[in-house]
Amino acid sequence: MRTALSRTALSRTALSRTALSRTARLLAAVLGALVAVLLLPGASAAVFAPATFAAQYAPGPDRPVPAAAPAAHDPTRPTAVVVLGEHGAIVSDALAPYEILAATGRFNVYTVAARHRLVPLTGGLDLVPDLTFDELAARLGTAAPDLVVVPALPDVGEPSTAPLTTWLRAQYDRGSLLLSVCNGSGVLASAGLLDGRPATAHWLRLATFESRYPQVDWVHGRRFVDDGDIVTTAGILSGIDGTLHVVERLAGPSVAAGAAAAIRWRHYLADPPVVTDDAAPDPVAIVNAGYRWDPPSIGVALTDGVGEIELASVFDVHGGHSLAARTLAVSAGGAPVHSRHGLTFLPRADLASAAPRLDRLLVPGAGAVTQVPGGPAPEHVHDEPGFAYDAAVRDVARTVDVATARWTAKVLELPTDGIELDGPAWPWGPTATLLALFLPGLVVAVALAVRQLRRRGTRVVPGIRWRRAGQARPGWSA
Repeated sequence: MRTALSRTALSRTALSRTALSRTARLLAAVLGALVAVLLLPGASAAVFAPATFAAQYAPGPDRPVPAAAPAAHDPTRPTAVVVLGEHGAIVSDALAPYEILAATGRFNVYTVAARHRLVPLTGGLDLVPDLTFDELAARLGTAAPDLVVVPALPDVGEPSTAPLTTWLRAQYDRGSLLLSVCNGSGVLASAGLLDGRPATAHWLRLATFESRYPQVDWVHGRRFVDDGDIVTTAGILSGIDGTLHVVERLAGPSVAAGAAAAIRWRHYLADPPVVTDDAAPDPVAIVNAGYRWDPPSIGVALTDGVGEIELASVFDVHGGHSLAARTLAVSAGGAPVHSRHGLTFLPRADLASAAPRLDRLLVPGAGAVTQVPGGPAPEHVHDEPGFAYDAAVRDVARTVDVATARWTAKVLELPTDGIELDGPAWPWGPTATLLALFLPGLVVAVALAVRQLRRRGTRVVPGIRWRRAGQARPGWSA
């Protein structure tokens, strides 16, 4: 009796081990199939997506840095500065507040950096800072700037930001009002200036900042948070609302309203739209970043007198957050240009030599550009009146697709009410590339599945179940 029971127990153990072995082999086959299906698409995204994002801050070629031309200092006016990082800044975060402040005519407005060197703004626009920190101190004497604007930087929390964060703490201790734009709040948090305070940031980075800087009271869904001597804004164009709010505090509502009218920002004094709190990646962004292998090359013609926001709208929309093109700053003869309010920009190429390599040539603002033989015809993005970014997003919808335009507006935190978007519905070309990458993996996955079924003694044919030769199992037919 005991021997029979032992044999039964051993038989059950063997069967159990066999079942576990089969289950393990099945799971391995399933995982192998998944790896096969995802290998090529995943490899493409792993290679191209980081390169796409990194290219936004890529520095230009080495060339002599021209002298800046900051306006003469008026000691009777408050001073506002936009600080720039060692490795660049988001173009809209820096240029939109700068133009708003300059348009009021009430401030000394400068861009400042630790050193006199070209600063790459996203999309490939190289800016010459007006002043170094030391040169600003020479102008102000013992006084601190009244307002310091901090844009998003690519190296938040890294040692390369130490000169900037040290300088920011010193200005705050001396009484400066701080305004961070977008993920510039991460710069302030890394400097310890937001501990125990409410603050906001771009919806894409809030979860990261909550984990990295838990001592900050991070606020969701607001375009800006005013905590007295520090004002933080949500993503990118929410910085316009925050800057106008600060102008209202420092110079009065009528001055702020005048600045909003000057840049054609129709949302001032309206109920600010709620900022999204959906941090999930958008499928169109994944497709554009990972599978648009040969994006068009767009030349952006720099001309004297162009508006800072007009410039930023083209570089940030086309060369930045749409992820659908590469932008190249060009000018006649490759010469430096000066913007409407005196900023100095150095293009990365001469228009005549670069034109044959360009797919399009966009002209921000009202500048006059002559077509170069062998190059594309100049296109004036801002021919129609209105806010500069509205026109740029409409252009993306028309020339790329509507889904990409909507994603771009969402990332920019640009309200789309009143903006008509016409064009193809979806980026079908990159999507076709993605599907083509799935096919080889799918073939391998099917082969693995068939192989595993044969190993298990089963081959599925409609209406028939087969057994291996020499096998006899209940319910099986030969």
